[in-house]
Amino acid sequence: MSSTSELKKRQSIQLESPFLNTGSNRRLNQLDRLATRLMAQYGLRLLSLSMGLVFVWFGALKLLPGVSPAEPLIRDTLDFLPRSLINPLILLLAAWEVAIGIGFLTGKAKRIVLVLLMLQMAGAMSPLLLAPERLWGAFPFVWSLEGQYVFKDIILISAGLVIGATNRGGGLSPKRLEHSPHNSSESAGK
Repeated sequence: MSSTSELKKRQSIQLESPFLNTGSNRRLNQLDRLATRLMAQYGLRLLSLSMGLVFVWFGALKLLPGVSPAEPLIRDTLDFLPRSLINPLILLLAAWEVAIGIGFLTGKAKRIVLVLLMLQMAGAMSPLLLAPERLWGAFPFVWSLEGQYVFKDIILISAGLVIGATNRGGGLSPKRLEHSPHNSSESAGK
């Protein structure tokens, strides 16, 4: 078994450039550690704020008939419903999205916001099944612009999962990142 000092050396993250002298490498490493601490300290809050802005903005556009570029896709996806229900459903979706956005912006009622997000995302991904002809330029490799709009929602789902993982006090820690055996320079070379 390795000694403690060998283990610490293996687990240390050293950012080094063969083109820089030792002092410059030390400063580069300090800058990298500072950036890691800042990302750990502010990253989740910035992720929540950006999610909030996206949902408030996109939801607000749907409150004004004909303004949201997603409206035609929504109408085509819901074409199996009576026409008299489409406009009220779009307004409901708009209010739903604004509520999700406000939840992310304020950080209040996280569990409810995350449930609303996952339900909304199921609906947002529904064109994959209900209107696939609008999503593909050439199946299965070329998305249409609307397809890209729908497909990028996997990022919003993932962001929601990351934020949800912090509900019970979880978070990012630069200390954990610095001491992870997966980040050691030795394991990186394998």
